[in-house]
Amino acid sequence: MSNGNGVTSTIAQAVEAVSEKANEVVEQAKAKAAPMVKKAKAEVAKVEKAAKAKMKQAEKSSAGQAVKKAVGTAKKKVAAAKKSVDAAVSSAKSKLGVKPAAKKAAPAKKAAPKKAAKKAPLKKAAAKKAPAKKAPAKKAAPKKAVKKAAPKKAAKKAAKKTARR
Repeated sequence: MSNGNGVTSTIAQAVEAVSEKANEVVEQAKAKAAPMVKKAKAEVAKVEKAAKAKMKQAEKSSAGQAVKKAVGTAKKKVAAAKKSVDAAVSSAKSKLGVKPAAKKAAPAKKAAPKKAAKKAPLKKAAAKKAPAKKAPAKKAAPKKAVKKAAPKKAAKKAAKKTARR
């Protein structure tokens, strides 16, 4: 780009001047923004402190205590329901003739989920009882489906043949 007239050096000087001016503008913006940022941080800390105080106050209030009590009673009810379901499952197993060794292995795995314990064991107990009675019906259904599928295919082929003629 140099053609002997000093164009390259002029461009370099202009770029340097623009760079210096940009740095000055950034420094001025930082200087003006710093107090605002400091005020904002102080305000955020103040609000957080007030929110924590309100949370403590709410926990100590009668409503907060009622919630804690309700949670405690709900946990007790879930535990009682789980015990009754386990008893029903064990009695059902004994009626079906399941060995006691299988009973001891199953509850150890079920102990982890506490919140789902109220509904899940009921479904599992029903699922364990039902398949013994319904298994023959499931085997019969696929045979019927196969018989119905064959006439449909034959009808389609016949329809295609008549359409071609």
